[in-house]
Amino acid sequence: MLFPKIFLRSFRLLLFPVSLLYGIGIFLRNWMYDKNILRSASFGLPLISVGNLAVGGTGKSPFVQYLVNRIGDPKTLAVLSRGYKRRSKGYRLAQPDSTVAELGDEALLLYQRYPDLSVAVCEQRLLAIPQLLQDRPNVNCILLDDAHQHRSIHPGFHILLTDYQNLFTRDFFMPTGDLRDERRSYRRADVIVVTKCPATTTVQEAAAIRQEIDPLPHQQVFFTSQVLEKPRQWHKPQYSRSPLKQEVLLVTGIANPTILKSWMEEETASYHFLPFPDHHLFNINDIREIRDQYRKLQNPDAWILTTAKDAVRLLPFAQEMQDLPVYVTDYEHQFLFEEEIIFQQRIQHFLSQQKIRAHG
Repeated sequence: MLFPKIFLRSFRLLLFPVSLLYGIGIFLRNWMYDKNILRSASFGLPLISVGNLAVGGTGKSPFVQYLVNRIGDPKTLAVLSRGYKRRSKGYRLAQPDSTVAELGDEALLLYQRYPDLSVAVCEQRLLAIPQLLQDRPNVNCILLDDAHQHRSIHPGFHILLTDYQNLFTRDFFMPTGDLRDERRSYRRADVIVVTKCPATTTVQEAAAIRQEIDPLPHQQVFFTSQVLEKPRQWHKPQYSRSPLKQEVLLVTGIANPTILKSWMEEETASYHFLPFPDHHLFNINDIREIRDQYRKLQNPDAWILTTAKDAVRLLPFAQEMQDLPVYVTDYEHQFLFEEEIIFQQRIQHFLSQQKIRAHG
């Protein structure tokens, strides 16, 4: 396992000139927005952006879900995303018969969990917002998923996420690093959330990270760890006995399963990992492979465990998998140092100020 990692790291270093060209392009683009050569559009309702500066999983989808749970009535709330890895093009508004190919796994999962929520996908969010408001005139707040780098829209509130194990301050432009925006773009954020922190992170460690990020006076830095929901049986709303101390086949197609694998090592008797690429659209051959790998366990008490995002993409094959003991879990953000109330107060203050301006 070590050799492939060393090879990949060396290969990415060879692409350093490409990263410099990419960085120059990003710098020029940001400069044109900063100088108002390119302009950002504002809209007459609260827009909250959730994003990051790097590619890869920082926990954006669970964080958007966290916000949906706490902002207010889902009937007056909307989420707009790109719909990564979907097979459709243009604007799509989630409907009861929408598929993962049409919306992408994250958007469809969100809609399935909150049927009253308006969920839309579109590559050009500037064009999508007027269409969304026309389709759902009752919406009074929009969450922009993965939109920090999309400067054609000017959100009223920016939430920037960065991974504890890969802080943007230590990263570099793609493809040598993972950055898709300049490090200094963190200045556009109102709050910065360091995600996937160990639950044992100390106040001193957090203070050192704050100092490294060097937030502006108006910015606050928060820290969250990711916890896993209690596994539930697929297609059943009730929670079932956990697969703890059992033999488990872990099936995932997510960007960073590190936390999930660590949990498996601690909580299961043994586990076998069957990985797929991030946002992978499963096909019938994949289902056969899952079935074959499960049979190889030769243990009648063994379980198959996957994530909620993966379960959405496995849904077209529910009939073929109905005889398998498939259980589903998902990530949740948990604020450290009892600072969740402070974060929520920042959000509510922004929303209340927007209401005052709207009626002023």
